Amino acid sequence: MDTSPQGPDDLIIAVEQMIRYVRHSARTGGLSTAASSTLARLSREGPQRLTELARAEGVSQPNMTQLVTRLERAGLARRTADASDGRGVLVAVTPAGLEVLARRRAERAVALRQVMEDMTGPEQQATTTALLALARVIRNRQDTSEEDRA
Repeated sequence: MDTSPQGPDDLIIAVEQMIRYVRHSARTGGLSTAASSTLARLSREGPQRLTELARAEGVSQPNMTQLVTRLERAGLARRTADASDGRGVLVAVTPAGLEVLARRRAERAVALRQVMEDMTGPEQQATTTALLALARVIRNRQDTSEEDRA
């Protein structure tokens, strides 16, 4: 039973506000949320097939194909032949794409730092602890979910 002054709805609203604020602070490259997420995934996980990328990002393959085409035109991603399967194509982030991601991450870090500057020391520590704990739990759930699918 939730005995805290804020219920789950209040926490959801707070998380949504934070995500929206930090997400909108990243302007470099003029990327959509989907484009930014896709580039970040390619940066973290390496080259992937379009079908894998679409599934991981929760979009249809035609939508991912269009997105990758836009990223290619912008010089942020490239398609290459899959060495393990000559018929397959892999999508990879380019050095320019990595640079855009780094600049966007820096912009988001500045925005988050500015917000946290308005907090007391204990609030800053509590926020840091809570966000790192949330990230760890989410990562663990994703790892478990991926193991279940395999």
